[in-house]
Amino acid sequence: MPGPRDDLGRLRVALTAFFALDGFVFAGWVVRIPAIKEQTGASASTLGLALLGVSAGAVVTMTLTGRLCRRFGSHPVTVACAVLLCLSVALPPLTHSSLALGIVLLVFGSAYGGINVAFNSAAVDLVAALRRPIMPSFHAAFSLGGMVGAGLGAIVAGSLTPAQHLAGLTATGLLVTLVAGRALLRCEPPSPPERTARDDTAPRRPDTRTRRLVLTFGLIALCTAYGEGAMADWGALHLEQDLDASPGLAAVGYSCFALAMTAGRLTGTTLLERLGRTPTVVAGGTTAAVGMLLGSLAPSVGVALFGFAITGLGLANIFPVAVERAGALGGPSGVATASTLGYGGMLLGPPAIGFMADWFSLPAALTSVAVLAAAAVLIAIATRRAVAPG
Repeated sequence: MPGPRDDLGRLRVALTAFFALDGFVFAGWVVRIPAIKEQTGASASTLGLALLGVSAGAVVTMTLTGRLCRRFGSHPVTVACAVLLCLSVALPPLTHSSLALGIVLLVFGSAYGGINVAFNSAAVDLVAALRRPIMPSFHAAFSLGGMVGAGLGAIVAGSLTPAQHLAGLTATGLLVTLVAGRALLRCEPPSPPERTARDDTAPRRPDTRTRRLVLTFGLIALCTAYGEGAMADWGALHLEQDLDASPGLAAVGYSCFALAMTAGRLTGTTLLERLGRTPTVVAGGTTAAVGMLLGSLAPSVGVALFGFAITGLGLANIFPVAVERAGALGGPSGVATASTLGYGGMLLGPPAIGFMADWFSLPAALTSVAVLAAAAVLIAIATRRAVAPG
C-alpha cells in the first residue's frame, strides 16, 4: 500500500514538472522577443517600456499571491497560475502595437510572478516534511526547462512564426499542467511531523524578529539575483566589446554561466546536506565574488569564460536557500517577500550596470556583481546565530 513517503514522492515529481514548465515557457517567449519587436514596429525604447509589463505584473502579483496561497492553498494557486501562464504566452504575437504588447505582457508577468510564489511555497512545505534540503533540485528543473525552451526556440525560429511557436508552447504547457496539475491537486500539502497547532499559525502572524529575518533572506536573494540579471544582459557585450570576442563566442559567455549554475543546483542537495545552509551560502557567495572579479577583469576571453562559469557555480544555490528559509519562517508571505526582493534585484542589475558602465567602464561596473555576492556572504555570517542551526 502506498504510504506517506510515496505521496511526498509524487508531490515532488509534480512540483518539479511545474518548475521545469515555468522555465520552458519563459525561455520560449524570450527567444521570440526580436521577432515580436519587428512585428509591432516598436523602437528599442518603446519595446523596453512594453517589457516592463512583465516586471510590473510579476512584482505586483508576487505580493498578492502569498495571501492567495494562505487562503486557497499553494497547490490550487500553482495550477491556476500555470494555466494563465500557458494561455498568456500565446498573446504577444497577436498584438500590433507597443501598448497592446505591454498590456498582454502585464498579464503574462502576473502569471509568471504568481506561479513562482505558489510553487516555491509548496516546495518549502515539502522540504520541511522531507527534512532534506531539496530546494536546489527544483530550481535546477527551472534552469533545465529554460535551457530546453531556449534551445527549442532557436531550432524552430527559422521554420515557425512567433504565433505558431508560442501557440505550440501553450498547447504543450496546458498538457503538462493537466497531467502534473491533477497529481498536485490530489496531494495534501504536507506539514512537518513536529509542527503543532500553534506553529501552524505562526507564519501567518510573524513577529518583528521573524519579519526582519525574512527581509534579511530577501536581501540575500536580491544580492544574488542581481548577478543573474547582469550576466544575462551584459556578459556577452563585455566579451565582445572589451575582449574583442566574435559575436558567436560572446554568446557562449552566458551559456557557460547558465550551465554551471544548473550543474551547481543539481548537486545542491548533496552540498547542503554536507555543509549546511549558512556555510553553503558563505562558500557560494565567496566563489561567486572571486569568479566575477576574474570574469570582469580578465585579460582574455578564455579566462573570462572560466570566471563566468565559476560565478554560476557560486550563485547556484544561494537564491533557493534564501527563498526556502524565508518560507520556513514566514510561510507563503515569506516566500512572496523574498521572491519580490530577489526579482527586484534581477530587474535592478541590468540598468544599474548600464549607468555604472557610462560613469566608469563596463568591466568596472560588472565588479558590482562581486560586491553584492560578498554582501550576501556578510549578511549570512551576521545572521547565522539568529536562524536554526545549519
